Amino acid sequence: MRTLDGRYELEQRIGVGGMSEVWRAHDTVLDRPVAVKLMSPGQDGQGTSVERIRTEARSAARLVHPNVASVHDFGTCAALPGERTPYIVMELAEGETLAAHLRAGPLDWRIAVRVCAEVCAALAAAHAHGIVHRDIKPANVILTPAGVKVLDFGIATASGAPDPAPDGLLVGTPAYLAPEQLEREPATPAADMYALGVLLYYCLTGQLPYQAGTATQLLGARRRQPPRPLPEIDGLPAEVAELCGRCLCDDPADRPSSLVAALVLAEAVDARVYVPMRLPTAPRPRRASVPVWSERAAAEVTEAAVLDRSGPAGER
Repeated sequence: MRTLDGRYELEQRIGVGGMSEVWRAHDTVLDRPVAVKLMSPGQDGQGTSVERIRTEARSAARLVHPNVASVHDFGTCAALPGERTPYIVMELAEGETLAAHLRAGPLDWRIAVRVCAEVCAALAAAHAHGIVHRDIKPANVILTPAGVKVLDFGIATASGAPDPAPDGLLVGTPAYLAPEQLEREPATPAADMYALGVLLYYCLTGQLPYQAGTATQLLGARRRQPPRPLPEIDGLPAEVAELCGRCLCDDPADRPSSLVAALVLAEAVDARVYVPMRLPTAPRPRRASVPVWSERAAAEVTEAAVLDRSGPAGER
């Protein structure tokens, strides 16, 4: 059994991608199961790759949200002679991917909307920190007994940052890339919302909003044709269909924010989601002096309100 840094025992490989593989592992220090994302050796400029992935891991580690798989640790291990391969240690989300569920066909619209509401809530938390996921798709969404977990902020980037990938290489999954990403423009939260629109469409219909049989045909169709309108679905609220269409707008400015989308979707199925709530940075100026006892009482009420909004009551 391979052990990383004398701490993480790799037990079973549970996923393989173009640039990484994911292992179920055991953290021998804290005696708990974890997921280890081990980057493939020999990627572009190894030193740059390690530093880039360390930066991405630090960004993802700032996200503390019930619908985000937490990042626990970062390290490097020996791979090829003279090279160090980076790895990221993450929360092990127990459940099946949304992709696995969709193999049986579209979801009931109530389940589809609830799932996408929780994905939106995770994105709202990321966007509040200036982080863009860049690869929202069914394979990166786990359905657990406690709800949705969004995985793999491994290609996440700061909002508006230039794409570090080599020319000719698109980062992300073609069907879920926003039009501006196809033109290699810097990723913004609006790009994640386009992917969310594709995800919602797929969950509701079991099909992509584009007609294509191969990745090459798909990219060609993406550049030539607008997405197909969402077909009529019995019982689906009109506001959900409208939101899906807005997410798929070509112009990023026409797409809703992740916060608005989370609230609209949650309201449609009477669900509760955790979204970031921003409090005023400074109190409003007073127009007249207030007795000391009233000032103390006002401070206690304000403190109670802040505590209340930071807990479950601030979910929606």
